[in-house]
Amino acid sequence: MLLTLGGTMSSLVLLFAAGAWGLTSYVNDSVGRVNAGTAGAASSGPLNVLLAGVDLRSGLTPRQQAQLHVGHDVSSNSDTMMLIHVSGDRSRVTVVSLPRDSWVQIPGHGMSKINAAFGLGGPNLMVKTVEQNTGLTINDFIQVNFLGFIKVIDALGGVNVCMPQAVSDPYSGLDLTAGVHHVDGLTALEYARDRHSFALSDLARIQDQQRLLASLLSEAISSGTLANPVKLSGFLRAAVAAVKVDQTLNVSALADQLRGISSGAVRFMTVPLANLNYQTSTGQSAVLWDATAARTLFTKLKDDQPVAKPAASRKKGASLRPSQVPLDVYNGTLIGGLSAGTGTDLSQLGFPVTAGLTWTRQDILQTVIEYPPGHHAAAQLVRHVMPGATLHQVSGLAKIRIVLGSNGHTVNSPATGQGSSTSKTAAQYACK
Repeated sequence: MLLTLGGTMSSLVLLFAAGAWGLTSYVNDSVGRVNAGTAGAASSGPLNVLLAGVDLRSGLTPRQQAQLHVGHDVSSNSDTMMLIHVSGDRSRVTVVSLPRDSWVQIPGHGMSKINAAFGLGGPNLMVKTVEQNTGLTINDFIQVNFLGFIKVIDALGGVNVCMPQAVSDPYSGLDLTAGVHHVDGLTALEYARDRHSFALSDLARIQDQQRLLASLLSEAISSGTLANPVKLSGFLRAAVAAVKVDQTLNVSALADQLRGISSGAVRFMTVPLANLNYQTSTGQSAVLWDATAARTLFTKLKDDQPVAKPAASRKKGASLRPSQVPLDVYNGTLIGGLSAGTGTDLSQLGFPVTAGLTWTRQDILQTVIEYPPGHHAAAQLVRHVMPGATLHQVSGLAKIRIVLGSNGHTVNSPATGQGSSTSKTAAQYACK
């Protein structure tokens, strides 16, 4: 959730700021430390940092707790986590969100939601859990809390959020009209916590968090904050108080290495998912990773390869464009708003879409792309961005029909290739 978002923001901008002003010794000496058992960073080569938000509400005033609807109970679990991969040549950063309800193997505890690892064994077990399920070595660990998130944003003078529609959420407290708003830390926290305004709940919230992080990162780097000693001092105090890092993390060295990275080189994505409504044997509702696609993603990161592939050269007859492929999108599940959400994702890729349609059944397990005879190439173009779906030719159709099931309905960016989750750079996410 936003806790990790705040940690990501705090760490990245903190490192940029510290490196730019030569204040890395101050940061290194002042930041809190935890024992996460990470491998530590080598002097060269790629770097993987796990950022985890822990539901620590200490420091929030009663008014803030009431306004945020968070109460005063302290959770023993982590919230949504992000894995940051820094390339060996320090030219790019990939941020992968790991949904808190991911159903994974926790070492020594069997299958459970990934956010339970912290409560079962603290940062150390959380790191081991992510390592076991991704195949990556975690070099460093960063932890952040509610109050730190608010203070970091306020220290930057607020941040822009883009609202495609008006939202009034009594759970998070968010109440904003449609359009662009410049908000303070408390309102940004409400925005990042809002999951009741979306059909896909936590997964939609992750996208909002990534947009907010991108806006924060772009604003901090492009605004006068890092060039103004007074503003920078306030930001550094807030950022240092917001986060704790592993005992092995050398802030000075990392800040120096990240000094040349721009916001456009930071790419965001979510681990590819196969089932958003998985029912566990214990009756819990969880999400399952797409094993093949996730393995492909983490293998690329392990091999330090760019996640986004260069555009492939056009083959003969491959001039068909999304704008030439109209689609009808039907919801064949009980996931509310799935057709509308998927239709929006497809529209953003250029497909003319009629969405918000309900199929005759709501027990469809596998997403299917149905196409008229002679439209196989167009169906393949759709499947390129929905690699989890199956193809089926149906006579009598006027255009391609997508019947969404509980599996295989994820829409991917064409640039990422089959099996990769949709990704965007910070510049693409930021409010214009």
